[in-house]
Amino acid sequence: MKNIKYNILKSGFTVLLPLAIFGTACSDQQKKEPVATTAVPKTTTVKVVSPVQKQPLYKLTVPGELVPYEQVSIYPKIKGFVKKIYVDRGSVVKKGQLLVLLEAPEVNERYQSSRSDQQKYYEDYLYSRQSFNRLKKAAEKNGAVAAIELDKARSKLRADSSAYASAKSTTGASAQLSDYLRITAPFDGVIVDRNISVGALVGENMTTSLFVVAQNQRLRLTVAIPEKHAASVNAGTDVTFTVSDHPGKVYHSKLSRDGKLLQQITRSVTVEFDVDNKDMSLSGGEYAQVVLMLRRPEPTFWVPATSVVHAQSGIFILDADSGLIRRVPVVEGIRQDSLQEVFGQLNPELKILKNGTEELVEGTKVKIKN
Repeated sequence: MKNIKYNILKSGFTVLLPLAIFGTACSDQQKKEPVATTAVPKTTTVKVVSPVQKQPLYKLTVPGELVPYEQVSIYPKIKGFVKKIYVDRGSVVKKGQLLVLLEAPEVNERYQSSRSDQQKYYEDYLYSRQSFNRLKKAAEKNGAVAAIELDKARSKLRADSSAYASAKSTTGASAQLSDYLRITAPFDGVIVDRNISVGALVGENMTTSLFVVAQNQRLRLTVAIPEKHAASVNAGTDVTFTVSDHPGKVYHSKLSRDGKLLQQITRSVTVEFDVDNKDMSLSGGEYAQVVLMLRRPEPTFWVPATSVVHAQSGIFILDADSGLIRRVPVVEGIRQDSLQEVFGQLNPELKILKNGTEELVEGTKVKIKN
């Protein structure tokens, strides 16, 4: 019985001993571990600049196209046969110069018939006028002419006068149709296309023109100005341009016309520059490399290019005016050297980080370096 108790006590001591050792070890380890403390964030020192307002002259390079100052496709007004052609492709013509002569016998016959009718109605009008004047003079004596006879003569005179006027108009229309047989140049220019031959039947429903006439002694340089530069175009805008078929030669012009309206498809405004081409050095149809000197209508804000941050969340600059970082969304304009034009909620008093970074989040405390 004593042995049993001894064994139980011995067994319990064996179990308790490791637990005591483990507890002592844990207590020692807790004493050795340092107590964690809350870290105080460091204040970042930054360099700042203020946005500046400028209105500089800047350069924009865009493609352009040279086109004739005037260009027209010529179609016949009436049906007829080509009797004679006086010009060909490449012919230089003057305004009013005869290009082609058509013939249409029925038009001439209609004109002659109209002239005959006009002459007949004119003679009827003269007779009615004479008759009325005689009756009117005779009616001055009481009872010589009945009043109804005088009224009838007056009515006849008016009817014949109207008939004569109508015949005269018809003759004029017939004469105009005869004039349409003579097709002339609408302005000074050059024949750039010819699509007919002698003997061909032409008419008012043709889908192909007789000639194409272009005025190439004066050209239009058409340029599409991107939307963000459209407001910078003004009446004094200068342009220089070059064309590939005259390498090294630079042409100059000034703004002639501004389309004003923004094209929805291209998001641009079309402007035109008149180009003197009296020496015929330009063909009128070339593509040109155009350099425009533009200026914003009002001063805009500029910051160092390094201040602008491009992130997935957008484009912004960092303001540290209050000692805390604040992101200011901006839209970029043009760049000149190390400066970037920006648009947004800006003012000259802002303190913009000279070197912007995406790592500085909203509310970060910073110290401005003097």
